[in-house]
Amino acid sequence: MKQNQGKPLRILVLSINYWPDETGIAAFNTWRCEYLASRGHQVTICTGLPYYPEWRVPENYRRKLFQREVRNGVEILRSWMFVPQEVNTKKRILHEASFLSSSFVRALATKQPDLIFVVSPPLGLALTAVTLSRLWRVPFVFDVEDLQPDAAVELGMMNGQSFIRVLYGIEHLAYEKAALISTITEGMRQRIVEKGIDPAKVVLFPPRADSSLSMVRDRIDGTVFREKYGLQGKLIISHSGNMGVKQGLGVILEAAEKSRERGNIQYLFVGDGAMRSSLETQARVRELKNVRFLPLLENDLFQQMLAATDIALVTQQRVVSDIVFPSKTVTLLSAGCPVIASVNSGSEVASAVRRSGAGLVVEPENPDALLNAILELSKDSESLNQMSLRARQFATESWDERRTLPLMEQQLVDCARLSRN
Repeated sequence: MKQNQGKPLRILVLSINYWPDETGIAAFNTWRCEYLASRGHQVTICTGLPYYPEWRVPENYRRKLFQREVRNGVEILRSWMFVPQEVNTKKRILHEASFLSSSFVRALATKQPDLIFVVSPPLGLALTAVTLSRLWRVPFVFDVEDLQPDAAVELGMMNGQSFIRVLYGIEHLAYEKAALISTITEGMRQRIVEKGIDPAKVVLFPPRADSSLSMVRDRIDGTVFREKYGLQGKLIISHSGNMGVKQGLGVILEAAEKSRERGNIQYLFVGDGAMRSSLETQARVRELKNVRFLPLLENDLFQQMLAATDIALVTQQRVVSDIVFPSKTVTLLSAGCPVIASVNSGSEVASAVRRSGAGLVVEPENPDALLNAILELSKDSESLNQMSLRARQFATESWDERRTLPLMEQQLVDCARLSRN
């Protein structure tokens, strides 16, 4: 790939998630860092141990305070953090705090960069960025992947007013001191601007669609996956990715219970997360034979699953609107999966599904609405085929990596150069 014109930057990235984690922010970070490195920039990321979404650290990363790796031109500096086996609010705070402490020490030992790129959440990384920015007199870009304070309040995860004020105080500090603020959707950008931030300071770094996914349904028919798991002749309804609180996945179990007598429907939960154990227990207690749980799949098998999926599900709790945009939305549309989104009608997910024509949007936390949508789409295979084609077209037009990654690079280069003048 052609190198960046002009002097390459030394970029320090701060983020809790990176490869080999494969979902969510980790995938975005890996693509971005490796792209920047391929363009000739010197990229170092201070990150944590792999753990997500299983909340388990692989054996080869345990019992190490610091670790250095190099992959595809990116220097990866890992630092220890507490990873709880069972996740709750207090343990999550301790988890993030331990990473903030150890990664700050790790970052201090690196060479002075031209630019700091900090990925939130965790929001507390803003404190690290502000401190290092002042120490080194270099700018930092604050990348908002999740409006963490808003999400915590709206999902009822934080009730203490003093702690909430602290979170919003850190957020305000980050927005004030950052040279540039980036986020992934227009809805999230508007939410940030409404907090009193200069619109010119807030830019979009759209998600990157994996171009290889657009060919999944052309080169894979899903038969091997169906045979492997005994799903021949089934209507496969899948949810893949993180199984957390925000997803509100109970609605799928409710729909499965209401359709338990329909022997042709099979619901798949693919992945891991804080709520997986609870969901498995609920499915077992209800004796839902039409529900199956699979672990995180290797890439080849995951693509086979996408090819075999008749209808993919994206679910969110009712209160979630423009505070999050799950990366699975990009993955599913890129792979041509027809989608039913059980989400708030004002959410970014709903907007993407409606604009793409790739599926249906139904009321969140409403199992009857979800099941009715499944039954409606299952009646018309030609309609599903058209949705698949529209999904891939929309993903290419909206998130093609040949457009989104160069746009991000140029914004970072401009930010660093403006700070020198």
